Amino acid sequence: MYPWTDRAGRLSALKLSVFVSCFVPAALLLGNALAGQLGSKPLTYAIHDTGDWAVRFLLLSLLITPLRTIADWPKLIIVRRMVGVTALAYVLLHLALYVVEQRYDLFKVASEIVLRFYLTIGFVALLGLAALGATSTDGMIRRLGSARWNRLHATVYGITLLALLHFFLQSKLDVTQAVLMAGFFIWLMGYRGLRKRGIAIGTPALIGLALAAGLGTALIETAWYASMTGAMASRVLAANLDFTFTIRPAWWVLATALFLAAVHLARGASRSETGKRGRAPQRTEARLAPAEAAK
Repeated sequence: MYPWTDRAGRLSALKLSVFVSCFVPAALLLGNALAGQLGSKPLTYAIHDTGDWAVRFLLLSLLITPLRTIADWPKLIIVRRMVGVTALAYVLLHLALYVVEQRYDLFKVASEIVLRFYLTIGFVALLGLAALGATSTDGMIRRLGSARWNRLHATVYGITLLALLHFFLQSKLDVTQAVLMAGFFIWLMGYRGLRKRGIAIGTPALIGLALAAGLGTALIETAWYASMTGAMASRVLAANLDFTFTIRPAWWVLATALFLAAVHLARGASRSETGKRGRAPQRTEARLAPAEAAK
């Protein structure tokens, strides 16, 4: 009945905490707006901020599947739908603020979407997310069937790719955040690629994936700046080793991925210890739809 309860109607601390967290970015944005702390172009800042958070929540929704295995936290599956719908909500807010910026001139908004490539792909991503959001209910899973529902929701990977490309193009010269999000996407897709090929995803595989994602992030940043600004590729790569001013996205991706590998290692040690004493298997939320659990 409510986002913070489980299927039996009981209060879920996990769902409640995630539900409240989903509102935090919007609440902070509203608070800063009321305090006049959004800079000289507050509406533009708000448009970018909501778009950034839409991408972040989209990636977080993709993180839930690997994290529930890495952290041995199967119940995490019950919040994936909520996080995905939150990404859609921030995308819609992102579009609504753009309409406000254009003084509610819907003809101009439509023409801009058609004429500007980065807006076109962003709008296509929005439509894709809307389709996923509309079919995210248990009723739609039963109506479509598990196979068709899974095929439809597998398009989230292409939608995320479009959202990232939109992020890059609208960021113009400073693509630090876009590169960071792209690096996390590399890791997420790499994890799924390993699983699809039946490769055992243990700690060594996660360490290797962390190194590959970090390197891939550095190469994306290098390729972007080299193609868009004409900067020498060697200098961009060298900047990733210079910690004088800032830590580049590749290092944040590497550190985050290595942290997940460390979590997997720690959970493995914990399972070994508790296994000696005997432990009842953990259960996920009752009556979880098979299609949703298998994604």
